[in-house]
Amino acid sequence: MLEVKNISKAFRGLRAVREASFTVPEGDINGLIGPNGAGKTTIFNVIAGVYPPDSGEIFFCGKRIDRLRPDQVCAAGVGRTFQIVKPFAGLSVLDNVIVGALHRERGVASARAHAVSILEKLRLGSKRDLPASSLTLPDRKRLEVARALATRPRLLLLDEVMAGLRPTECDEMVEVFRSLNRSEGLAILLIEHVMRAVMALAKHIGVLHHGEVIARGTPAEVVRNPAVLECYLGEETQV
Repeated sequence: MLEVKNISKAFRGLRAVREASFTVPEGDINGLIGPNGAGKTTIFNVIAGVYPPDSGEIFFCGKRIDRLRPDQVCAAGVGRTFQIVKPFAGLSVLDNVIVGALHRERGVASARAHAVSILEKLRLGSKRDLPASSLTLPDRKRLEVARALATRPRLLLLDEVMAGLRPTECDEMVEVFRSLNRSEGLAILLIEHVMRAVMALAKHIGVLHHGEVIARGTPAEVVRNPAVLECYLGEETQV
């Protein structure tokens, strides 16, 4: 479904990503891990159209998307969350999700119905009329996911949605994503430091270090890779 081919990105001479390549098969769940500053979020921003790559190509469902605007990438079927959650604080929880739903839906009524169904899946239905500013961190994380899902993506990019959650809250989110993957065939690419979640969700993992993909494989293969243990897993993960 997603093919990232040799993309590179630099900012004022600082190379954030260097010839990174990986794929996400249709209906798969992939993880992208690595130390802080490894280039993970930059890759998400390039995929989502925030930045064009300096070199390389990105294909989604066979079509090149690396020169599209963010709204065009979203229209193609790629949804995303952001590492720092910023809901529309003055709107209700439901209205936040309706904003996302209006990207696809033709009218407010259908957008509202779609938004309500998503909030129920994410266990936010009882809080739909509350102002978004009143939510706890775990619920703001769920709202961030709900807004992305409202655009009806085929591929969802999750940027550290487990950060700051307690283990039980993390496990609940894992079950939500498993359910979406099973029931709707939603493909997921997640950036995450919480290895509890990565190991539970991802079928394949890519490891970034200094902007380069240094390893790819199943979770079992990655955790035994000496290079990965040296640069990342040995000291930075939360298990």
